[in-house]
Amino acid sequence: MFKRHFFIIAAACLVGLMVLAAVLKITLPDDSKGGAGGPGRGGPGGGRGQAVAEAIATPREFADQIRVLGVARSKRSVNITSNTTELITRVMFADGQRVAAGAPLVELQAREEDADLIQARAQLAQAQREYDRFRILAERGVAPRVTAETAETALETARAAVAASEARRGDRVLRAPFAGVLGLTTVTPGTLISPGSVITTLDDTSAIRVDFPVPERYLGVLQVGTPLSATADAYADETVSGRIALLDTRVNEQTRAVIARAEFANPGNRIRPGMMMRVAVHQGRRQSLSVPEAAVQYEGQGAFVYRIARGENGSTAQRVEVQAGAVEGGYVEILSGLDNNDRVVASGLNRIQPGAPVTVGGAGEQKGGARAPQAARP
Repeated sequence: MFKRHFFIIAAACLVGLMVLAAVLKITLPDDSKGGAGGPGRGGPGGGRGQAVAEAIATPREFADQIRVLGVARSKRSVNITSNTTELITRVMFADGQRVAAGAPLVELQAREEDADLIQARAQLAQAQREYDRFRILAERGVAPRVTAETAETALETARAAVAASEARRGDRVLRAPFAGVLGLTTVTPGTLISPGSVITTLDDTSAIRVDFPVPERYLGVLQVGTPLSATADAYADETVSGRIALLDTRVNEQTRAVIARAEFANPGNRIRPGMMMRVAVHQGRRQSLSVPEAAVQYEGQGAFVYRIARGENGSTAQRVEVQAGAVEGGYVEILSGLDNNDRVVASGLNRIQPGAPVTVGGAGEQKGGARAPQAARP
């Protein structure tokens, strides 16, 4: 009986202590959340500010760009086909092989051509013998000179017949019209091909051509030799440089655009015909103030940055309206609003309020992970 009363009294005391602790927690202020003397607002460390990275506004070269899409074409390209229906007797190349101009690729069945060539050569030999005999007789005065002339005519005719037979026999061997790289093929000895059937493809990829449309309003600023650059989706981080090689003589009446042809070097033959190319035509190069793209925020039709200003109580972020221009290479052209060597916030802009204290903690990073221009001060 005594033990049961003891446990009841102990439980009542424990419940009372828990209720008292809950009441004290609600009524007393929490120093850890900004109370007097705490590290929150008003306490030590309250003016430390948001940690940010900085970038320095410096001059950089920019250019007005016309961005268009185009399709890569090889310098020279052809489909290897036959002009007759015939069986293939020999295939003298491998898929993807690099060949020289005139290299034999495919041989077609040529039994009739071989027979015609043998006959033509035999007739040429007979004509040659008759001409030699009548020429000697004419020189001795035994035969009239007109007979020798007739034999000479027959000899020239026989020579022409041999040349024609050799040409027809040569047409049975298909050759590379220029040096380049062969594509894939499905033909084998014994395959019957017909006129227009593609045996393989041949491309000269030492240089790449890209044809792309340009609005006619740019005709006044574009000319042959204008520099440009291009990227392919397969190699998005690599840029190739080239120039405008030719402008078409006509403007399309429906699209109001003119076709421009660009030429690019193709080291390693990495760019292949048919790839889509993103072309940027450069014109009007100039030096302008710039900051990394990450430092600029846009609002409506305007843009702004946070300039880092030093004061008596530390650095603060001042919102500054700027006029943004071209965007190139991860940098934004600043036409007005900043001065050379101004310090701006390069990261963490979405957590900053105008006039808020900030602490510079490192250098800002531009697109691609590279450091901002003029390494920032920690």
